[in-house]
Amino acid sequence: MFRKLIIATGNKGKYREFCEIIRDVAGENFADEIIFAPEISRMIVDETGKTYAENSMLKARAWAERSGLPCLADDSGLEVDALNGAPGLYSARVIQGGDSDKVSWLLGQLEGVENRRARFAAALCLCVPEKFTLITESYCPGKIIDSPRGYDGFGYDPVFLPNGYYLTFAELPGHVKNKISHRTNAFKKLNAHIKTDSL
Repeated sequence: MFRKLIIATGNKGKYREFCEIIRDVAGENFADEIIFAPEISRMIVDETGKTYAENSMLKARAWAERSGLPCLADDSGLEVDALNGAPGLYSARVIQGGDSDKVSWLLGQLEGVENRRARFAAALCLCVPEKFTLITESYCPGKIIDSPRGYDGFGYDPVFLPNGYYLTFAELPGHVKNKISHRTNAFKKLNAHIKTDSL
């Protein structure tokens, strides 16, 4: 479908996850080459949107304009019921520091809280220069556990237990996580739109 597709991230883990999702959902026909371009990630894209969809579109359009290639971008976040949906849009920047700092912040916010329900949310934007921009959204429900488990994944994965599973996102094998994740669900919708020509 696309000769080259660029993924709008400087995060190697997220890039690998997207490659696996695309191959699992759409096979080899979606893109001949999926490109990781960390040098473009140094370009500042102000995520000023008020929704995941708006932020994903800002990134996709900026990266597509910079590279001249079709670009797939996401914006995602963890929404915790007891925190009124926080950290939400600010999941990646709720505090300064690395992933472990953000996990520690979250667990501190939930200390002594019984309601641990949460969900990962994702919006994907595919921008094909001078042709179209397509956005889809989806979720993965679960709960927050008391302490981190697992070493794979990134972000809040070590404390997120998806519904119906006893392993966290950081413990699940990649091929299992990629069957149920918020990004996978959003990409399935995106791929279905393209296949049915309902753009």
